[in-house]
Formats: sequence, structure tokens, C-alpha cells
Amino acid sequence: MSKNLREKLTNLNMQENEMVTLSYSEGTEVFVHNETEIETALSETDVLQQFSDLLATPGLKAHTVWGNENILDVLRENELLESYQRDDTFSEFLAATLSENFYDIEFIESTVERYDHKRGFCTLSTQVQVTAGDIMRLHPYLNGWTASVKTENGTLTFDA
Repeated sequence: MSKNLREKLTNLNMQENEMVTLSYSEGTEVFVHNETEIETALSETDVLQQFSDLLATPGLKAHTVWGNENILDVLRENELLESYQRDDTFSEFLAATLSENFYDIEFIESTVERYDHKRGFCTLSTQVQVTAGDIMRLHPYLNGWTASVKTENGTLTFDA
């Protein structure tokens, strides 16, 4: 986590239990005529790895933005973490699991802009909610992420 984000959260007088929405997005040029745009974006962007690295931060509780469910708990309930062998590769395991089950779980959204019948651009994006306290204590790696917090004057968004 950047010192800048920590300073911003401190300056906003965020309480430990207040939620911060983190967003990450990246896209790539794709072929759309063969319907491989999402697979291409999964392999040519680092959205899955960034998302997995965040989830694998020890002690961090990342929640969905739509139902406030703990994401790792959802993966456990869907029996997607059972084959993990408890070693130092949890982030890589998560990335592979999310890639293999991309269409069954809805933590990462995809949008495709078609330029013509053959080419286009596919963007993958994700949003999670974490507490300000977890961010301040655990210092997750958030390079490239955007943070949004609700204030009395509206939502404040800034680079994490």
C-alpha cells in the first residue's frame, strides 16, 4: 500500500470499520470473430493476478460490493479452495482457480467494445470492499488500484 493512501485515509478520519471500495481494471485488444475475447483478456492482463494478490493478503477480509459477502468464504462455499495444498503459492492458486471458473463466479466483470466484425477491446474489472482498518494494518499491495470512500460531501475517489 502506498503511504499516500494511508495518509489520505488518516486525513479523512476514517474509522477502522468504515468500508473502502477498491477497483482495478485493465484491457487489451482482442479478436471478436472467434469468441475468444475474454480468454485473451484473462491471459494478457493482470486483473486476475492483482485480484488474487489482494485476496491472498494475510488477514485481509475482502467483501463483494453487491452483497457484502466475504469473497474467500464464497469460494470456500463453492468448494473452489479444497485442492489448495497450504504452501506459499496461495495467490497463484487463486488466480488459476478464478481463471478456470471465470464463468461460474462473478467477481470479475468483462466488457467488450467491438471495432468491427473481427477486432475489439476487452476490459476486465473488479471491485471489492475492505475496511479502512485492514488497509491501515495490513498494508496490501495496491499499485494500480483505485480507492473510493463515502464522505459527508459525497464519494471521494483516488489512486491507491
